[in-house]
Amino acid sequence: MNNKPFSPLIFLSSLGAGGISIIPFAFMQYTTEHGSGLIQRADINHNALSGLYLLSQYGLETIMLVFIALHLLLTIAHVKGLWQFLHSNRLIAVVKNPLASPTLMAPFISIVMTMNVVIGPLRYFTPWLADNLQLVMLPALLFWSLIYVALLGTVMYLLQHAFVQKFDTSQISFSWLLHPFAIGMLTVTGMGFAALANAPMIANTAAFMSLVSGSMGIFLLVITTIIIFQNFFSGAGLGDKKTLPSILIIIPNITLYAISAFRFGHYLEHQHGAHLDSYFAIVTGISFAIETWYFLFGLLLLKKYFQKDYFNQEYYVTQWGLICPIVAYSVLASFTYKAFTPSFVFYGLSITFMLIAIIFFFDLISRYLRCCGVIPKSKKMVCQ
Repeated sequence: MNNKPFSPLIFLSSLGAGGISIIPFAFMQYTTEHGSGLIQRADINHNALSGLYLLSQYGLETIMLVFIALHLLLTIAHVKGLWQFLHSNRLIAVVKNPLASPTLMAPFISIVMTMNVVIGPLRYFTPWLADNLQLVMLPALLFWSLIYVALLGTVMYLLQHAFVQKFDTSQISFSWLLHPFAIGMLTVTGMGFAALANAPMIANTAAFMSLVSGSMGIFLLVITTIIIFQNFFSGAGLGDKKTLPSILIIIPNITLYAISAFRFGHYLEHQHGAHLDSYFAIVTGISFAIETWYFLFGLLLLKKYFQKDYFNQEYYVTQWGLICPIVAYSVLASFTYKAFTPSFVFYGLSITFMLIAIIFFFDLISRYLRCCGVIPKSKKMVCQ
């Protein structure tokens, strides 16, 4: 068995599984003709499909089912370790260390992802939930509000502690972007409620709370990114190999805030009668363009990492950070297909990056299970 101490970052594995389950849902939502609102299985006439179209449809649904199950199983599997961690002295040590405290964001991101999995892929297969979505809006908003208070309270406490401590900001790495990442996941979910809810009170409440969290998250994203690149150009370098996967974490941040802005537009249309077709095209087109060049830049930075480190037989928990950027790029490609232009390029990128995310996920889960002793580990396998 792997006796390494529990790290909250392991929740990036359940986050990755939940994210992959979202990809086919977003793909169908924005590339398939269906009724108003969120797509559900009843909108797809499977009997009218044949050959490759039927096979691809069942393939997308299978991916959703498999990764919904994996997300829930991994979340449950990590709860015990998290509970023990929260009741140990290690929690105090992490909180007091501004460079380690961003790891506390991973469980928050994963649990908010669970809400998105329920509203998206799980609802797709659940007729009652699909037909009665408005009935669960208020309970969902209340649950989200509890997480909202806990997450923003935690982030503010950690930031306040970091400011008072006056630590050396030259040591900040890309892992600090987990703060805006967590706030972005919270915001995109809240904006989802704002866009979907028919009741003005629920929609307006969710929209305002999301504007508060979203503005905070964008501020932290911009400030932290500037500091990180200043450190990089001052000669601090890319850091240890265990921190390198976080270089691409800017991509899921952009996706979350872009989709939040997208959903805010739908809220304005739904509740205030706005007409924002051009706005949707601008938000998705510009965001996807930024992600595209940054993805290429990030891969160039990680070239030696993939050549020398990743494909060695080793496992460390930060490797799970590679899944989120791939998922985020695939999901935003589907939004761009719908809102910017229905180009085959965006269609193909969404499918391609979905498959890449799945390959990376199963590669990492096999490493994780070998290090945990669930499946036999080769002599060359290194667990760090």
